[in-house]
Amino acid sequence: MSSAPRPSDDPAAPGRPARATRRRGQAFTRALHQAALEELALTSFEELAFDKIAARAGTGKSALYRRWSTPKELVLDALSDPDTGFGTPVGPDTGSLHGDLTHLLGSFARVLGEPHGRALRPLMTQRPRHPELFDEVMRLIVLPYERILLDVLSRAVERGEADPRRVNRRVASVGPRMVVADSMQKGAVDAADVEAIITEVLLPLAASRA
Repeated sequence: MSSAPRPSDDPAAPGRPARATRRRGQAFTRALHQAALEELALTSFEELAFDKIAARAGTGKSALYRRWSTPKELVLDALSDPDTGFGTPVGPDTGSLHGDLTHLLGSFARVLGEPHGRALRPLMTQRPRHPELFDEVMRLIVLPYERILLDVLSRAVERGEADPRRVNRRVASVGPRMVVADSMQKGAVDAADVEAIITEVLLPLAASRA
């Protein structure tokens, strides 16, 4: 004589946790990347731990240890992932220096306001303790925008909008680094902030001289 299944034997019984959807391959790795950057954005690098990341991703710590030895390795991997981290920015070509700067620095400001962008703040403030992480942030995120801005200035020279003497890496670094500084100080950089950086600093700095 069979008996009715006990509630604990029924996977769908009330009170029993639903089974997590099994994720594999790149989709699972990206979920771990995203969880790491979201957790970092809420805390600090010193507080980042595999158990917190695993809980946010809905998995066990063993899944992380099979892929990375330390949270640092995971963060660096996440930052360089083009889907969950930072891909290569696309250079604008609006036909004017003001338009190009608005497009480029506006997109950079939006990136820094997203969860993976906010994750950069703890890394940049901890440069003395984690210089390799700071260097990686510069290489992956800041320097690509500086290289594009240098190209933007070169094209502006051809149109007569910029002084060729102003086309150098130091001048090209001003815009992106001011966006980073405003983001660190205020938490967000809006369109008005970007416009002020462009009209009050970059355009006068790059202006063509007679």
